[in-house]
Amino acid sequence: MNTFEHHFLIAMPSLQDPFFQRSVTYICEHNEDGAMGIVINHPLKATIGDLLQQLDIEFDPKNPITEQAVCAGGPVQADRGFVLHKAQPGYMSSMRLDDDLMITTSKDILQQLTTQQGPDKFLLALGYAGWVAGQLEQEIADNSWLVIPADSSIIFDLAHAYKWQAATKKMGIETWQLSSVAGHA
Repeated sequence: MNTFEHHFLIAMPSLQDPFFQRSVTYICEHNEDGAMGIVINHPLKATIGDLLQQLDIEFDPKNPITEQAVCAGGPVQADRGFVLHKAQPGYMSSMRLDDDLMITTSKDILQQLTTQQGPDKFLLALGYAGWVAGQLEQEIADNSWLVIPADSSIIFDLAHAYKWQAATKKMGIETWQLSSVAGHA
């Protein structure tokens, strides 16, 4: 089985689902049971400060992190927070995804986001994208997604508005070159 863990799914122009239109999704897990990923480029109106305040978590309101947008990570469990962050020691409740990335749903990381103990780089998303067994493979075959190896600089270092273009450019393709018509040889 081809695994797409630690890959990006880049939505093709033909994908009109409003939740996934022009999305880049980081695939955290992919196995015989299905796949799970986090959309990394659909910001919500809510900021990290808004979310921390809503959860009654103390934070430093002067920290610029509080102004970062929370992302819509996917339509599944949209009320559950996921923190995708650079791998670093000390996060026992985080699951290592690869040498560079970890993910957690633990509330303790939220308490540290605006402190020195917080992760160097992170993305906070509400919800996730999920596929049942065989569904993702079929969507790829149907030309809904391009698949490329993930790049943490796209996740953490670019504004959300530039991630879709940057991911396609990494394949050597400009977004205007993408067709909404599937072709099969």
